[in-house]
Amino acid sequence: MPAGTPARSGFGLRTVPVLFGVAPTSILVGEKNMLALPRLRDWGLLLICNLTWASQFVMVKLVQQQMGPVFATFFPMALATLLLIPIVGREKRLSSSAGRSVRLPPRDISEFILIGVLGQVVAQLFVTWGVRLSLASNAALLMLALPVSTAVMAFFFLGERMTPVRWLSFALALAGVLECSGIEWKELNLTSSKFLLGNLMIFFSVNGSAFYNAYSKKLLSRYSPLQVLLYSYYAVFGFLLPITLYTEPQGFRDLPHFNAVVWAGLILLALFQYFLSMVIFLNVLTRLDATQAALSNYLIPFFGVVIAAIVLQERLTKFMVAGGVLVLASTLLVTVYEERQRARADSNVVPTRS
Repeated sequence: MPAGTPARSGFGLRTVPVLFGVAPTSILVGEKNMLALPRLRDWGLLLICNLTWASQFVMVKLVQQQMGPVFATFFPMALATLLLIPIVGREKRLSSSAGRSVRLPPRDISEFILIGVLGQVVAQLFVTWGVRLSLASNAALLMLALPVSTAVMAFFFLGERMTPVRWLSFALALAGVLECSGIEWKELNLTSSKFLLGNLMIFFSVNGSAFYNAYSKKLLSRYSPLQVLLYSYYAVFGFLLPITLYTEPQGFRDLPHFNAVVWAGLILLALFQYFLSMVIFLNVLTRLDATQAALSNYLIPFFGVVIAAIVLQERLTKFMVAGGVLVLASTLLVTVYEERQRARADSNVVPTRS
């Protein structure tokens, strides 16, 4: 699942010369054509990113045929870390030539450890473990809760205002998690629900991603998105390596014996999920507004359910559909509804002239 750094860079509008108060049509058309093609390319790249992220749920399900959830999380992320090192190294050399400091102060190191462990580890390990106990389709549907969870994390860690609408949205998201679990409400027995534990772990994973997205904003003022990503991966490596060696050492011994499907899954996770898709996404964020890019994440549940149906032969149940609708409703409240309310409030403000 995407635990990407939420850089925010507005989409700049170029100044158009005005002749007697009216911009020439030919200039406007030319500007529009020049802007349309790069934006179309960026949306195409975002489509590829979301398709890659949606496949994570199926990939982690497949690779766990021959390994445990801890090794299935650690090994591909370790490979992705190795792939990121030369890219960030080159970026740091360019920054150093521009006179920027590259030394990490102790406080920043502790914050990278924090977002690495409570963000990346919780996000990636819990979704891997949760999918093992639940369905890939459930994981895809529960990803809809990410914007809501991010709003809650922003309230606690960034001091952003938590409105009644946002609290209602979070409650709806929790209800969606329970509904996806197939609980018979007439005979309520949470301990007997088939997928409840897995779904709760997936929901914790979503909140891990939300924590990473919200808390890493503090570091983005001092470091590039790729540096934040790599340094958090260092924390993941340092935290998960001893745990993997202690709990699942057999995974290292079984490396030569993994079948082709498992190796394909590990390579796809390392190369595309944890490395290439994040590099592409963070690159697109330098040109698109973060809110616009975040809207593309709604493709993840759709792609995830389709991929799970094709690869794993999973079928949607009425509980999963109802849960997905609740989670989607919670997300629409904190995105579309709040945005309209904000736009309406802004339109009522009378601009002053200098």
